[in-house]
Amino acid sequence: MTARVFGAIDIGASGGRVMAGVVHRDATTLHTVHRFPNGALHRDGHLRWDLTALFAEVLTGLRALARGFPEVESVGIDTWAVDYGLLDSDGALLAEPVSYRDTRSDAAVPRVHERVSRDALYAVNGLQFLPFNTLYQLEAERESPLWDKAAHLVLIPDLLAYWLTGALATEATNASTTGLVDVRTGQWSTQLLDDLAIPPALLPPLEQPGTIRGRLLPAVLDQTGLSPRTVVTTVGSHDTASAVVGVPATSSRFAYVSSGTWSLVGLELDKPVLTAESQQANFTHEGGVDGRIRFLRNVGGLWLLQESLRDWAATGRPFTAADLLGEAEALPAGGPVVDVDDPTFIPPDDMPARISAAAVSAGLAPPSTPAQTVRCILDSLATAYARTVRQATTLAQQDADVIHIVGGGSQNALLGQLTADLSELPVTAGPVEATALGNVLVQARAVGAAPATLEQIRAGLARTQAVRRYRPS
Repeated sequence: MTARVFGAIDIGASGGRVMAGVVHRDATTLHTVHRFPNGALHRDGHLRWDLTALFAEVLTGLRALARGFPEVESVGIDTWAVDYGLLDSDGALLAEPVSYRDTRSDAAVPRVHERVSRDALYAVNGLQFLPFNTLYQLEAERESPLWDKAAHLVLIPDLLAYWLTGALATEATNASTTGLVDVRTGQWSTQLLDDLAIPPALLPPLEQPGTIRGRLLPAVLDQTGLSPRTVVTTVGSHDTASAVVGVPATSSRFAYVSSGTWSLVGLELDKPVLTAESQQANFTHEGGVDGRIRFLRNVGGLWLLQESLRDWAATGRPFTAADLLGEAEALPAGGPVVDVDDPTFIPPDDMPARISAAAVSAGLAPPSTPAQTVRCILDSLATAYARTVRQATTLAQQDADVIHIVGGGSQNALLGQLTADLSELPVTAGPVEATALGNVLVQARAVGAAPATLEQIRAGLARTQAVRRYRPS
């Protein structure tokens, strides 16, 4: 069997990469051809993404992909969720997208709930309450002078795909994070669109992962050198949807933690759990590939560590993560544990001070050194992971035999062992690039180059990907 090549554009809140995925029999190898930073910037009174610059980085990555892997057949795109750009009737971007970490939607939350109660929202969309969910951002957007000029609302990965192909659509797994999709039907909720006075024409039609979005525009071919035969294939464009495809599970009884800037912790289900208990526990139902449901909670993530390192560097203490993790591991157990889901941790800046303040507020001795702060972050994350897995299994009445940690957090040995100890479940950590693997394999499956079912895909990853295992001590 000849090896086949697929490109993955994988962009998170703190950085992105373009990768080549080489699929040969049941083994997939990834090759990074371009990496680039990402981060929201303060502009025009808001925290915005520089999507124009990100697209330029994507084109740079595709040029490198064409040089190194000219046989690439397809490209897939995944990014973070909930954020969007507004296009005018000519298809031009009206402004750089506002980041979910901007505070503009805070005041919009009560206005939304005046029209639709939280209970009524959950009964339709099944989403965890987060003040930055797209439907709250849209309520805030009404006060913007751009609202009356907007013809299309396009989620971030679909906007990048539009600039590559000229085709407008909304990938289904990412659409599920907007709060505007009916969790039972998987379609835009006409009821919610009507209740919230959102014009249906604003939303491009839904498209399932594995669908060919389109061929590359002539200008893109000129700038990248890719073959005119190269297509953009829709994948699980919410990065967590792709990451869950890339979980190397050998059983259906698994819990997962997609550990990156955020941590997404939960189970994969066939049907929603729309109970009062599920809503009270703030569990969400996000779309997965093949119509699966990702029953999970957004839990604080490595953002706390990333921001702490950035803050220390800005104040003349450029610590490396590796050094501080080593020091943190040597510290005794029993330090402070804070609530990583506290909304005060969402904005950037002054993270170590906010962590100390949270400890004091909880009646605990605050961390006094960088190593103690790092240990506090990891203890707190592991506590949240274990608690959330227990809640998920109880609410869904579905046991878990193992926790799979994928993404950046899978490289953190202390986090893996703490999670195993606190959950009293074995932990399998890795692959770190689960998102890119899931992205590539959905593309490959669409053209018959990968197994037909998620279970077969995951079994192949379990045989071929390097992982680390932790058992409760």
